[in-house]
Amino acid sequence: MSNRTEALGDGALIESKADMISLFEAGEKPREQWRIGTEHEKFVFRTEDRRAPSYDEPGGIRDLLAAFTRFGWESVVEGGNVIALSGADGGISLEPAGQFELSGAPLETLHQTCAETGRHLQQCLEVGAELGLGFLGLGFNPVATRSELPVMPKGRYAIMLKQMPKVGKLGLDMMLRTCTVQTNLDYASEADMAKKFRVSLALQPLGTALFANSPFTEGKPNGYLSYRSHIWTDTDPGRTGMLPFVFDEGFGYERYTDYALDVPMYFAYREGRYIDCAGLSFRDFLEGKMAALPGERPTYGDWKDHLSTAFPEVRMKGYLEMRGSDSGPQSRICALPALWVGLLYDQAALDAAFDLVKGWSIEAQQQMRDDVPRLALNARAPGGRSLQALALEVLKIAEAGLDRRAAMNGIGDSEAGFLAPLWEIATSGKTLAERHLEAFHGAWGGKIDPIFEEARF
Repeated sequence: MSNRTEALGDGALIESKADMISLFEAGEKPREQWRIGTEHEKFVFRTEDRRAPSYDEPGGIRDLLAAFTRFGWESVVEGGNVIALSGADGGISLEPAGQFELSGAPLETLHQTCAETGRHLQQCLEVGAELGLGFLGLGFNPVATRSELPVMPKGRYAIMLKQMPKVGKLGLDMMLRTCTVQTNLDYASEADMAKKFRVSLALQPLGTALFANSPFTEGKPNGYLSYRSHIWTDTDPGRTGMLPFVFDEGFGYERYTDYALDVPMYFAYREGRYIDCAGLSFRDFLEGKMAALPGERPTYGDWKDHLSTAFPEVRMKGYLEMRGSDSGPQSRICALPALWVGLLYDQAALDAAFDLVKGWSIEAQQQMRDDVPRLALNARAPGGRSLQALALEVLKIAEAGLDRRAAMNGIGDSEAGFLAPLWEIATSGKTLAERHLEAFHGAWGGKIDPIFEEARF
């Protein structure tokens, strides 16, 4: 979850639905201003005992954040604790159990975003070596139980941790034991947003399959290839899922606003602290019915905060977020934005991808989403073919889109080269999760310990 930020105008009161829609309208950008934002999380562990470090202990998360200031990062403080960092490469934030996230800056090319990832990981390795910390690229913590994990001192997390067990069985696992990689992309107009939203939502299960990398729970196979993806099916139905209304005729900013108005609230931010507002909707807030803030009306900043607490497979916040993929090694962190930029930032590729999915029924899309956590590329796409076959076709479209973008680096390499790990997975039909499982049952001798070297950055 990205850092909370404040901008000029966030204190203005919301007077109408039009004010809320304006956030999405303000996200519209001409093609030459489209940017790429990449976010990736990783598990932090102590190399001596593979335990997740707490915030306060010597060499723990607080010391990790403090050490990063040598690279020019500036501290973000909440309640007297440094809980995040900001800098030229975006922001660094903490997930609830100390998972370490880079929310990268908006950049023009995939070469730039992959270089940014490399800088961040090099900083992690330098500081980690000094503090005795390692960083793990998986979608789910392979060994820790919930009770073994620390909780970071962030106000919003205290509210969420209390609310999660009331609305789903696996929400605490989502918060404490998962890591993801996602990419954030722009749109030019409401119509462009709608087309990109439909394509990326329909194909999000394919992204989940290609990046499946969470097959272990508490040291043993869990029966899934992307257990992280399965967790989202029992986290909170009021704020998660595939959003079938996106495919309705006339879908646009207003319909997404109506959806978000009814997403249950978690909190409002006032005078440096989070106020528990769980149980009511933003629509109630608009009507002055918030018991925790009697008589108050929401601001533009409240609306932005609220949009960050909806967790569908694709999310809109003035840009589109692709949210379906497990975390993994650096090559996969670079491959994720390559996939979606190739599909969505070239008009011919976007049209081809839309033609591919426009006839899919909502039921078939949901079935694919339901099957992917266990089966990954062995699941069936709408129409009956395997996701492996679909992946090969989609990668061809994405590759052609990247080639047409013609965004070369200094030695003439195309952005399409970042798709190489996905081509290998799609051609072989084997995800990282399946390769880890083969090793577990083979060379690792049924022991989980080698994962800490195999999946370590």
